[in-house]
Amino acid sequence: MNTQEYISSGILEAYILGTASKDEAGILECVMAHNAEVRAAYEEAQKILEDFTTAQAIEVPDSIKGKIWEKIKSESHTDLQDDHNSDETKIIPLPVEIQNEKASNKKVWNRLSVAASILLILSVAGNLYWLNEKKNTESELNAFRKEKTVTEGKLKIINEKLAITSNPDIQKIVMSGTEAHPGAKAVVFWDKTKNKVYLNMQNIPQAPAGKQYQLWAIADGKPVSAGLYTEEKDTSTSLASIDKAQAFAITLENEGGSAVPTMENMYVLGNVL
Repeated sequence: MNTQEYISSGILEAYILGTASKDEAGILECVMAHNAEVRAAYEEAQKILEDFTTAQAIEVPDSIKGKIWEKIKSESHTDLQDDHNSDETKIIPLPVEIQNEKASNKKVWNRLSVAASILLILSVAGNLYWLNEKKNTESELNAFRKEKTVTEGKLKIINEKLAITSNPDIQKIVMSGTEAHPGAKAVVFWDKTKNKVYLNMQNIPQAPAGKQYQLWAIADGKPVSAGLYTEEKDTSTSLASIDKAQAFAITLENEGGSAVPTMENMYVLGNVL
């Protein structure tokens, strides 16, 4: 597994969220100590989580606050009733010091009970909130990884296209629209050293259902199929291997291509200079 695969495996997020095993955490810490790229990726992921948590932070819901205050009022009311009933039912009066100490201790324990109840409610609410946020965070991270993969794929295709279009050894043949399609335009990039042909459809409408554009190389007055066009192959993928041609043309054929071009469906034509 290379560095990028290790970074994309999800170990960084698991380590930050505390879900990584002891062995996984130990291995990651060792890797970060010796690999600056992994360390940088860890710091970036940690910052993303911190920013997300800050942005999504919310207060304890009002409904929970209301329950807490009701609990406090209830405990306080019970405390007063207990003190009153205590005074009515006692038969042998205790010394004033003992009575005061007893009442004081009782009030302390009641207050501690109320505080413990409040802490329990807050703890439960906090745990529920954290579990929900953890799920949301994991979902966000998965979406981020998918988006990152898509972006990297698009960037790779762009770089491949730039490498082809900027290569001085590749000949550029501009094909202009025919009389039936004057606004159409496409460009062929012909790598004569490797006999590879690339096609860029610049101003040609999308093929109707059941139809497909086909590139032709005109060699010695005869059309030779130079491949079928798809959007995925635009510029970045070679359509065919052509060793000689005096011109190139594009026709609209039935899906799957044709052995000979349909001349009335020719969209563009360009001569090799």
